[in-house]
Amino acid sequence: MNYIVAISGASGAIYAQRLLQALAQEGARIQLIISDTARLVIKHELGIELAADPTAQKAIIAEQILGKSDYPHLHIHAIDNLAASIASGTAPIDAMIVLPCSMGTLSRIAHGISGNLIERSADVALKEKRPLILAPRETPLNTIHLRNMLELSQAGAQIIPCMPAFYHCPKQINDLIDFVVGKILDALKIDHQLFKRWE
Repeated sequence: MNYIVAISGASGAIYAQRLLQALAQEGARIQLIISDTARLVIKHELGIELAADPTAQKAIIAEQILGKSDYPHLHIHAIDNLAASIASGTAPIDAMIVLPCSMGTLSRIAHGISGNLIERSADVALKEKRPLILAPRETPLNTIHLRNMLELSQAGAQIIPCMPAFYHCPKQINDLIDFVVGKILDALKIDHQLFKRWE
């Protein structure tokens, strides 16, 4: 399993944190891209300060997000590194997830703009017909947002909004986070026990 996980600058860094933990628990290879704005959101929402340098980021993410002294399957790519291996269709990637996905990132992907590695990797996923999961966290949605999501859905992306359900009777915030992350794992066909399914 080799996944690209991109964290853009929308609110909801805790979703990305939980997804990374779940993927690491499965022993997956994680190709991680964090936008500059996402680093600010992560500091504000999770209290984790990330340097701009990917090498420095790896140690912090392994320890403070994955709870490990090291995770050898974690590879962090600089947002501006368009020469990265994952910018090519020849990279053996199983799926890409943008979580959370800002409306700016979603818009640029919808219109084929490849100004950074998140956008280029998403463009590659679409052209190679690989699973591309975009998890927007925005409300309310305007007409432009909705049109962009329709464009992406028609192009082959899967839109999974950060929109938890309540039929599993959540008792704490983590139950709501796990529901959304569990839906993403479902889309990746990864078995999990993050929420109780409807019976």
